[in-house]
Amino acid sequence: MTRIGRRFEELAGQPAFIPFLTAGDPDLPKSLEILKAVADAGADILELGVPFSDPMADGVAVQASSQRALLHHVTLSDVLDLVREFRRTHDTPLLTMTYTNPALQYGLERFARDAVAAGLDGAILTDLTPEEAGEWKTIADRTGLDTIFLLAPTSTDERMNLVARMSSGFVYCISSLGVTGMRTKVWEGLGDLVKRIKRQTDRPVCVGFGISTAEHVREVGRLADGVVVGSAMVHVVAQNLDAPDLPERVAAKVRELRSGLAQGTG
Repeated sequence: MTRIGRRFEELAGQPAFIPFLTAGDPDLPKSLEILKAVADAGADILELGVPFSDPMADGVAVQASSQRALLHHVTLSDVLDLVREFRRTHDTPLLTMTYTNPALQYGLERFARDAVAAGLDGAILTDLTPEEAGEWKTIADRTGLDTIFLLAPTSTDERMNLVARMSSGFVYCISSLGVTGMRTKVWEGLGDLVKRIKRQTDRPVCVGFGISTAEHVREVGRLADGVVVGSAMVHVVAQNLDAPDLPERVAAKVRELRSGLAQGTG
């Protein structure tokens, strides 16, 4: 069992708060400071985006964060070095969110091996469908790296069953159609979607895309086993690039959003 699985066991039914940040945004040294601050502020699991020039699932805010990192030529190797440095002081579960191209360029076997050696616990290859993931799944399982697949509101029961069988760590449920980004409200059909997924698996179901306020976190936390917040996090970085206390401002956003889970348990 990876740190991800152990964390869900430790939470004992309480929803996990999972912030997303882009590695190397605004630069690698500051990114490390931000990761540590976010972990200390109460992140249960950290999702770390790998900067990529041709994203398919990222909205404006996450695309911009990738571009800022790419200006510093941040690579997948740099991301693994960042994880390794983080692991010197923190044990918070870490998964990476990337695309198939960077993993293929790095080498699937080498990526999985180096990821685990660096201290990474899981990986999402966003554009890798479960039907085409056999080679990667075999490698990831052999090295002990959780593989997380995504489900959407349009997913059929058959696709849910396949993803449930292929996923380890948790199943990632997209809360709405389209790319990442901050939205004004939680989709009213989300509860039924999560119930459909849970009929197919006993793994935790975590929900992301469009969650940007403590109220959203509260609503989703009542439905799912984990809440992923991305665009709202990278937006704080974008708004405070030159602030000397940037890590603390990002950590303050974590505390603000995570307060929704405390509200949801009352």
